[in-house]
Amino acid sequence: MPYKPIGDYGLIGNMHSCALVGNDGSINWCCLPRFDSPSIFAAILDDNKGGRFSIKPRGKFTIDQAYIPDTNVLKTTFDNDSGSIELIDFM
Repeated sequence: MPYKPIGDYGLIGNMHSCALVGNDGSINWCCLPRFDSPSIFAAILDDNKGGRFSIKPRGKFTIDQAYIPDTNVLKTTFDNDSGSIELIDFM
């Protein structure tokens, strides 16, 4: 999987830690429980060894991602011929 440009990520956090969520809904960077903790997911640094969490529908689909207004809650919407699914990310 090729590396995503940094502009293809959304940031979610809780003032103690944060995660980078790709425009495909995958979590490619996350350190818990604090910013200076070792990474849990680090695919943004090493696509083969870094790890990621990803959940998405099978088959062909389109993606739209945006923050819910006035929040740091990120909504990724997957659409295909069968319907749509919303993935909500927050900490």
